Amino acid sequence: MASDRKSDSKVELLLMGGSAGSLKVLLSLLPTLRQDLAFPVVIILHRKADPDSMLDVLLRNHTKLPVLEAEDKMTLQKGTIYLAPPDYHLLFESNKLVSLDYSEKLNYSRPSIDVSFQSAALACRDKLVAILLSGANADGVEGLKCVKSADGLVFVQDPDTAEVAYMPRQAIVHVKVDAVFKPEHFPGLINNL
Repeated sequence: MASDRKSDSKVELLLMGGSAGSLKVLLSLLPTLRQDLAFPVVIILHRKADPDSMLDVLLRNHTKLPVLEAEDKMTLQKGTIYLAPPDYHLLFESNKLVSLDYSEKLNYSRPSIDVSFQSAALACRDKLVAILLSGANADGVEGLKCVKSADGLVFVQDPDTAEVAYMPRQAIVHVKVDAVFKPEHFPGLINNL
């Protein structure tokens, strides 16, 4: 598992992707995160383009960490949670700089988990951790393959605990994941990265 990592490697970015059923996991996870996380957390959720969306406010009410919706050319700060905006793919120009893209949907989704995971894998290599949560399609699987190819760490929600098991199950079938976790074990994992 994590013991295979190079001793000089440290986490620079944590990505969490999910779709149907993942919000419940996030709302239970966020209050437990340490306030002194040494890396940014970026959440990519399938969401509709709704100008009245209050998802960032909802997440903000469940954590003491700052929560921001990512903007084009935004510099990521450690100990901050970023949310991929609706109707845009979130790309990583480096481990700290993001950009937004309006290209075609992938897996019927924009933002696409695959697009963000693949982009982050190129930017962060072995200093990236990616977590895939509950969801109804296979978005995220190709992205996790890229993270693994770049020597990043890949974790997946236990499908038996997922509200919609298809997404994590596809990841386990198609990717050599580092570990499968029940939602209650994610806080310990993240806080100890």
